[in-house]
Amino acid sequence: MIAAAPVCAAGGGEVWGYVDGAGVAHVADHAVDSRYALVLRGREASETDRVPGKTMTRSKLLTWLEFAPEVKAAQPWLREAELATGVDAELLKAVITVESGYKGDSVSPKGAVGLMQITPATAERYLTRAEAAARPVDEHLRDARSNILIGARMLADLSRRFGGMHLALAAWNAGEGRVRRSGGQLPEIAETRSHVHMVLELYWALLQQRQLGRARELRLTGPVASAEPGTH
Repeated sequence: MIAAAPVCAAGGGEVWGYVDGAGVAHVADHAVDSRYALVLRGREASETDRVPGKTMTRSKLLTWLEFAPEVKAAQPWLREAELATGVDAELLKAVITVESGYKGDSVSPKGAVGLMQITPATAERYLTRAEAAARPVDEHLRDARSNILIGARMLADLSRRFGGMHLALAAWNAGEGRVRRSGGQLPEIAETRSHVHMVLELYWALLQQRQLGRARELRLTGPVASAEPGTH
């Protein structure tokens, strides 16, 4: 599990971190060693940074995510998917917020369906043989529990293949081919960069809520500046 503490990258850089076995949160501006995972790829927020159907500030959005009935209803499925795939429930929560705003009946112009906005063609890759035989793929995607589990499997797979969650999210948004053609870097696509930034920013904030009680001490490595929550 990645460290969560109220810090942000100075100058809009990356933030990497982890919580060790003693409950110490380690945060740095680069991957000091293999224990560190990317928790925020910083940049200035743009006018395209919007959550579907939401115009509220980050603090109000976090409050909405804590108390909204539709969010609470999905929480058991998020934890189930986390246990099944190793993908943090907070990351899944962030993706759902950015992709659909928790509107389970959403269908995009490209045919992406449900909470995590997954196309039927993509979903077919991540259904088991028994699941595919049980009911049509579209029904899986319109079922919130199944939609979340398919999305979690996809994120776990993309993260393994691309070596990091920021590239997994880029592949989720822009397609695997675009990431490969970008040489394993974030594609120079404004929408994709905005999407990755929004998801990771929200993921980081949600991890703060979950992990502050676990991390009893914070150690910073490198030029990562302390900040009040919600100021970056």
